[in-house]
Amino acid sequence: MINTLWFLVLTGMLAGYAVLDGFDLGVGILHLVLGGDTKDRETAINAIGPVWSGNEVWLLAAGGSMVAAFPHLYAAAFSGFYLALMIVLWLLILRGVAIELRHQVDNPLWRDGWDVTFCFASALLAVLFGAAVGNVLRGVPFDAEGNFQGSFALILNPFALLCGVLSLVALALHGAAYLAMKTEGLLQRRARRAILPLWGGTIALLAAVTAASFVVQPDFTANFARWPLLALIPILGLTAAAAIPPFCRRGRDTAAFLASGALIVSVLGSAAAGLYPRLLPGLPGSAIPALDIYNSASSTRSMTIALGVYLFGMTIVIVYLVNVYRVWRGKVSGGYHL
Repeated sequence: MINTLWFLVLTGMLAGYAVLDGFDLGVGILHLVLGGDTKDRETAINAIGPVWSGNEVWLLAAGGSMVAAFPHLYAAAFSGFYLALMIVLWLLILRGVAIELRHQVDNPLWRDGWDVTFCFASALLAVLFGAAVGNVLRGVPFDAEGNFQGSFALILNPFALLCGVLSLVALALHGAAYLAMKTEGLLQRRARRAILPLWGGTIALLAAVTAASFVVQPDFTANFARWPLLALIPILGLTAAAAIPPFCRRGRDTAAFLASGALIVSVLGSAAAGLYPRLLPGLPGSAIPALDIYNSASSTRSMTIALGVYLFGMTIVIVYLVNVYRVWRGKVSGGYHL
């Protein structure tokens, strides 16, 4: 039971990160395209300025969950994906530096350089996060001790890259919905116009990834057949996806943003439901079939204690984040407010 609870906690942390930092990444991807001038770009960055750093806590919480509950998974993933994780770390640093330094010198070339850096780092992070999910779905090669056996080139396979492109477009959609909700005037109108093309791209790519997932994981639907209630997760995603265009056309920006978030949660939740109890499958021919919630877990006592500490800490984090979003609710304007 405790193993399954930690599986749900880890899934929840990753989904929370994807939704919350996802719109930050989406704004970063789009702000050069939608921001026609410096003022609009500043407005877009101000929209995420008070919350972007707090949103990244969910990624740290997910990493902490792995250390506490599934240390073997943490060791295998972080050693096998070491280069990719270092790239992610540097891109996260670049995003923060770009946000903070773009205002330090009153020079258009300086600001434009950091804006390009912010856009590039956000886009590449979206692709890498999607590729990581793709590799989790596809599986990686393991030796008899459950250690990753492969290279960086191995994780850049066609299925993972397809997932990376899906992540890029879906998070851009999420960012456009957020900007439509948080801004006014020309920038808001541009964000609204961007939603429908990005929605179409997301749906097409999601269909392609879904079809390809049955090739890389033929037994992906086994859990859905065993527990039919799990079908509610993809149904939620389909409902959310169908709701985005009418919400957008009617100017219901908050509803469109919540629907895009529900779509992201549904995609990750469906992936987790199909994988359970596996955490990281092995490729065909691997010495072990997968790292799962049992063979990669800490002792029951350790997991129980860690769960109590974790729930206490995350309660504080959630209260803090809710207060931040409450204080900074409403529309944003141009100018430097960070």
